[in-house]
Amino acid sequence: MTGTVTRYLYLVRHGEALSDECEPTGGGLTENGRRQAVLLGRRLREVPFAAVHHGPLPRATQTARLIGEQLGGVPLRVSELAGDYVPYWPERDELPPEAADFLLTFLNSSAEERSWGPELARRAVERFAGPAQAAEGSAAACRELVVTHNFLVAWLVRHATDAPAWRWLGLNHANAALTVIRYAPGRPSSVLCLNDTRHLPADLRWTGFPPELHI
Repeated sequence: MTGTVTRYLYLVRHGEALSDECEPTGGGLTENGRRQAVLLGRRLREVPFAAVHHGPLPRATQTARLIGEQLGGVPLRVSELAGDYVPYWPERDELPPEAADFLLTFLNSSAEERSWGPELARRAVERFAGPAQAAEGSAAACRELVVTHNFLVAWLVRHATDAPAWRWLGLNHANAALTVIRYAPGRPSSVLCLNDTRHLPADLRWTGFPPELHI
């Protein structure tokens, strides 16, 4: 017999990454990024995760491995669904008029990515969002960690709050910040924490944000 149990979805943007102009997907982690990942892993070491999912790019893979070293045997699973892609392109008439030009310029990505980004986003919601399936006698809740990129964290937060599809734009997350969403059977989804960096010292917080947005 199977049923559903509460899913706690822990979402993490990768640690601060190197900029590699010769590699379009970017490089691995900086020293700061490695420190961020280790400190986040230490914060999460008592959480009984079923798995750690991560995107295939070096910055997400390295972050997941460093976190995983602190978790003691939790399986690491690479997934294209946790990759770096644009989840949704809004039409101009969906956007606030005063911000439309800025947002559409920001989203000036290739036609090729338009064809596969939204499909990956749909599949990511199907895989990671909502209550989890559980066999009889299993744990009362399922906890999974997804190490990913800014856009997917924003998309899943937008989905959890039933915001308009375009509203993933502007939901930005710092490197190694933690967001947790609860999906309980028969209840609306709840964002329990968002962009939480309390596991990081001041000098490691807010990387990934322009200086004027540091608080």
